[in-house]
Amino acid sequence: MCFSQENDNAALLKILLSKYYANEKPIVKNRLQLLGFYCNKAPNNEEVLEVINNHELLKKNSAAIKKQIDITIQENWDKEFEILFNNQNQYLKSKVQNCYSLEEFQKVSSAHTQNNQRLMIVSKPMYFATNYCLVKVAFYRNVEHNSGSYFLFEKINGIWTIKETLNEWNT
Repeated sequence: MCFSQENDNAALLKILLSKYYANEKPIVKNRLQLLGFYCNKAPNNEEVLEVINNHELLKKNSAAIKKQIDITIQENWDKEFEILFNNQNQYLKSKVQNCYSLEEFQKVSSAHTQNNQRLMIVSKPMYFATNYCLVKVAFYRNVEHNSGSYFLFEKINGIWTIKETLNEWNT
C-alpha cells in the first residue's frame, strides 16, 4: 500500500508541477528561478473543514478526510521526486530543479530585490472514497500577494485528473 500511495502521490505531484511550472523557463546558466518548490509536505489542518462544508462529495466523506488532519506530520517530497525524476520527466525537472526549505527560499529571494519569487507549497494528499484525493496548493512570497486553492482529484481508469478547484484565495 505504501509504495502504491507514493506512486499516487508522485502522479498527483506531476500534475500540479506541470500545471504551475508550464510557463516557467528551464533553469540553465544561473538563470533566476522564479518559482521554487517547498521540500516538505504541508500538514493538513482545520482549514479543510471549510472546504468540506461547501462541497457535497466532501461532506459525504468528511469522516475519512477529517482523520487525515494532522498538523504534526513531518514528511517531505523526496520519494516522490525520486519516482518522478529518476530517468524521466527531465524537461519538467529542468524547470523545478530542487526543492527549498523556507530558510533557503528566503535567502535566495532576499538576494534578488525584485520580489518576484514564489514558493509553491503542496499539502500531504488526503485520499478518500477509493478514487478521490484532496490536495492544497499555496504560493508564498516574502511580500504580500500569497495565494492558494484546494484541488479535488478523481482517479478515472487508473489516471488522476483534476475534477475541481475549490476555495481559491489571494491576499
